[in-house]
Amino acid sequence: VQLQASGGGLVQAGGSLSLSCAASGRMFSSYGMGWFRQAPGKEREFVATISANGGRTSYTDSVKGRFAISRDNLKNTVYLQMNSLKPDDTAVYYCAGSTLSNGGIYNNIYDYWGQGTEVTVSS
Repeated sequence: VQLQASGGGLVQAGGSLSLSCAASGRMFSSYGMGWFRQAPGKEREFVATISANGGRTSYTDSVKGRFAISRDNLKNTVYLQMNSLKPDDTAVYYCAGSTLSNGGIYNNIYDYWGQGTEVTVSS
């Protein structure tokens, strides 16, 4: 499985961005998917996860109510809608796929990683 993340960019605080992650392969609909981010000088951290059928989602506390993860299994794509962006959201965002259908918050459960897309939020 190959994952291709896109949609990053520069946005002012309070603005919105929508990230996409397109997956190759026929097994996408069975994978739990996640978004992670890594800010300069910091470790990669969990942002959001969604189960294979889209029925279960989970978020890190700092993005609850602002970010929304979704997926379209017909398009082999997972999305991250980011609203009310803050400078602290500045990071490289990575999508990841797991053979565990529920997904999860720990990066070591993910088998596949995209190349990352950069998000910069200016104050």
